[in-house]
Amino acid sequence: MNHILDRARNVAIVGPYSCGKTTLLESLLSVMGAIARKGSIKESNTVGDSSPEARDRAMSVEVSVAGGEYQDINFTFLDCPGSVEFLQETYNALTGAGAAIVVCEAIVDKVLTLAPLFKFLDDWEIPHLVFVNKLDRSKDSFMDILHALKVVSSRPLVPQQYPIRQQEELVGYIDLVSEQAYHYHPGSPADPVPLPERLQEEEKSARDEMLETLADFDDHLLEELLEEIDPPQEEILQDLKKDLSADLIVPVFLGIAERDYGVRPLLNALVKEAPDPGITARRRGLEPAADGETLAQVLKTYYTPQGGKLSLARVWQGKLIDGMALNGVRVGGLYRLTGQQQESINEATVGEIVAIARLEGIQTGETLSSGENPQILPVADKLEPVYALAITPERRKDEVKLSNALSKLLEEDPSLHWEQHGDTREIILWGQGEIHLQVSLDRLHRKYNLPMTTHLPRVPYKETIRKTTTSHGRYKHQSGGHGAFGDVFLDIKPLQRGEGFQFSDTIVGGVVPKQYIPGVETGVRDYLAHGPLGFPVVDVSVNLSNGSYHSVDSSEQAFKQAARIAMTEGMNQCEPVLLEPILSIKVAAPADFTSKVLQLVSGRRGQILGYESLSGWQHWDEVTAYLPQAEMHNFIVELRSLTLGVGFFHWQYERLQEVPDKLAQGVLATTAE
Repeated sequence: MNHILDRARNVAIVGPYSCGKTTLLESLLSVMGAIARKGSIKESNTVGDSSPEARDRAMSVEVSVAGGEYQDINFTFLDCPGSVEFLQETYNALTGAGAAIVVCEAIVDKVLTLAPLFKFLDDWEIPHLVFVNKLDRSKDSFMDILHALKVVSSRPLVPQQYPIRQQEELVGYIDLVSEQAYHYHPGSPADPVPLPERLQEEEKSARDEMLETLADFDDHLLEELLEEIDPPQEEILQDLKKDLSADLIVPVFLGIAERDYGVRPLLNALVKEAPDPGITARRRGLEPAADGETLAQVLKTYYTPQGGKLSLARVWQGKLIDGMALNGVRVGGLYRLTGQQQESINEATVGEIVAIARLEGIQTGETLSSGENPQILPVADKLEPVYALAITPERRKDEVKLSNALSKLLEEDPSLHWEQHGDTREIILWGQGEIHLQVSLDRLHRKYNLPMTTHLPRVPYKETIRKTTTSHGRYKHQSGGHGAFGDVFLDIKPLQRGEGFQFSDTIVGGVVPKQYIPGVETGVRDYLAHGPLGFPVVDVSVNLSNGSYHSVDSSEQAFKQAARIAMTEGMNQCEPVLLEPILSIKVAAPADFTSKVLQLVSGRRGQILGYESLSGWQHWDEVTAYLPQAEMHNFIVELRSLTLGVGFFHWQYERLQEVPDKLAQGVLATTAE
């Protein structure tokens, strides 16, 4: 078993949009010999980003899986989306990863976009290293990029390489462990070359910094440095492996993935330094399982175009065997994935990430076990929805299929949410942004043949009244035989905001018999669903104070109609006013952008309550405010635009508030059209 553990590695590839993650995966697979020919994003033939939705947009929209063997190690790579709109996919996948490669574009101004990823990796104590990519396009120095990385990482960075440039072109690197210089060659390993004299001083400074950082966690190495003893390479590598496995440091590598530059050293580092599955399991707090017990966790759910369900799962303990029962559900097949290709297998062992077929009723994040009382593995927090569209099937006959299709869509992507709004009666699809929802709508069309039309969700306005009145309503109808008669006097009064609706009666002498009073209340409630301005009425008190009846013609239905007449007459005399929902929001962003966030909120009729440092985040602020829901639709779009894509917010309903008169006139005019 230990031999199997030593040979397994699963590594997530993460980083911001367009940093080159999928290109790096392609290069890794090519160098390992797992694919015969490298694909490219431009030609839409990569192993990752193989779904139609990804290729339509030339970007990752879901986790892609691929792997192979390199130096007797079985690697599984999880290529994760970089767009902030698909972070839920990335976070879910990372919970099963033994290590992560953080791909960083070699531009200082873009390093800040790594902050949310670093925060998640640090919070979950997932060992990770950085690959500084696209150095052929960078005008910033490697040391400037390192300095920017140190600002967003709570773990110390340890560069293991130093770039060699000729006239701004990246031609090689210096291995800071061995102090050996190498020159790159496209499609083949780098050649060892003498260390350039012009870089000897810079190399020594970078190597000293690496050793001093490692010495912070190794007293023996510290003694050697104090005594000016050059530590042996094997000791340095042992420290790198130990400290990376414990998530104490972040090694930094460099290269150009598109040309395979730096990919082999990166793979070699993963072989020598990345933790084996046993170390990862202990870091998760997993205790040794009972004999033969299997423990796994679902990282991602797929519904294939043929309609079959696949659950991507990480094996934490024991073995997965085709046909076994997990959580009472029979495994209907095991597959090793390479992009969209599936290879059928009979079993999977500790540390492997494989797809399990037909686990009906099992959700993403769920712990799978063959035992009765398994240890429940932690799951990534579900991201709150921040962007919404109202959706309607293009074909009316498809309405009956929509609920089932949306349920499957949410199984694949837990960051989605849908509701049928109680006031507007719209079906609203919530997600993380415009692209996120468009991808989801594309899936509804492609997988379930459900084309949708969309529009902005209507704001759930309400209305109330400012004045008190007494209104009389009489309903009298005669058409042969028994007629219909009801007669009521209603006292209509405004209530304090948030008190809702209150109904009472002060009938004396039986002028309205008790059996008819519920009909009066029903008539009032029916009217309040659609007030004089066209919206539901709230914060109103209605008292039945007087009336009359006919011993033969009166009925509960007649009094219901009389109440509606009285409300229709009376409400227009009470100065109805429009109310809008106000949300309480907390907006988080790097401190450098706080002033822009304040302007954004105040420019949308927001009431700023204050701001303070964001707990647990270095150099971030949190702005607290009240904001009208009518101003929220594109708020996340503009917030991300102002903050390099990293700003986010939490919201909850706070209260109803009167709409300013000029704005109210516009709303009412639009409603009347």
